[in-house]
Amino acid sequence: MSENQYQPAKVWTWDPEAKGNGAKTNRPTAGPTHEQTLPVGKHPLQLYSLGTPNGQKVTILLEELLALGVQEAEYDAWLIRIGDGDQFSSGFVEVNPNSKIPALRDHSITPPLRVFESGNILLYLADKFGHFIPSDVAGRTETLNWLFWLQGSAPYLGGGFGHFYHYAPEKIEYAINRFTLEAKRQLDVLDRQLADHRFLAGDEYTIADIATWPWYGNLVLNNQYGGGEFLNVQSYKNVVRWAKEIADRPAVIRGRKVNRAFGAEPQDQLLERHDASDFDTNTEDKRQARGEQ
Repeated sequence: MSENQYQPAKVWTWDPEAKGNGAKTNRPTAGPTHEQTLPVGKHPLQLYSLGTPNGQKVTILLEELLALGVQEAEYDAWLIRIGDGDQFSSGFVEVNPNSKIPALRDHSITPPLRVFESGNILLYLADKFGHFIPSDVAGRTETLNWLFWLQGSAPYLGGGFGHFYHYAPEKIEYAINRFTLEAKRQLDVLDRQLADHRFLAGDEYTIADIATWPWYGNLVLNNQYGGGEFLNVQSYKNVVRWAKEIADRPAVIRGRKVNRAFGAEPQDQLLERHDASDFDTNTEDKRQARGEQ
C-alpha cells in the first residue's frame, strides 16, 4: 500500500508482523517480556550496550578516561542484542525501565547505582572522575548546551533521516525531504560553531564532542546511512575537519569497536570488553580464526 492509499484507523492496533514496524526492537508497552539476570564482571562499572552511536558515546568516554590513567574507570561491556530482545529482559529493565541501550550500573557505590540515558551516563562519568567537562561555570554551561543540543537533535538524524532514507521498507519522498532538511540544518549549526572553535564548547575536547561525534562525525565521514553524497556532507568543511581529528584519537578508535556486532569489519568488532587486552585478542577476526562462534 502506497503512502497515498494509507488511511489511519480510528484506533491504532499493533501488528507485530507488519513490515517496518520495528517489532524486533520495540513494542507499544514497557516492562520485561522474560526473566533473565544480567551478568556482572570484575570491574566496578558494568555497561550493557550495543555499538550504535548512542552506545559508542559511553565506550569512547570510558576509553578516554582509561587513557588518562583513571583506573577506576575500568569496565565490563556486555553485549545487548536488541534484535533478539535482550533489552526487554527483567535484568535490563531493572537497570533501564525504558529498555534502551546503553545502561550502566556503578558497583563502586553501595547499593549499586543505575545510570541510564546516554547523555546522563556521560555527565555522570565526567562528574564522577573530573574529566572532559570544564570546572568553571561558563565552560561547563557551554558544554552542557551542546550535550543537550545533541540529545535533542540526534533523534531527527537517526529516527528521522536515517530511518526514512536508509532503513524504511519503502521510500517516502515527503518523509525523506522533511528530515533531510532538518539534518542539513543541524549540520550547518555545527559547521558554524566549529568555524570559530576547535571543539564544540571551545578549545577543550569534552563530553559534548564525545556525544556528538558518533552521530554527526560518522555521518560526515560517510560511515552512517550511506547518505554522504545525498547530504553533500563535504560542504560542511568545519564539521569534516572536527570529525577527522576526533576519529584519529586512539581512545575513539578503541571505543567505537566495543559491543560492535554489525556494520564494521571483523577486526573492528569487539563484542564484549572485559580487559584492555581484549582489543588485541578477542576482536571478531581473532575469534573467527580460533573457530569460536
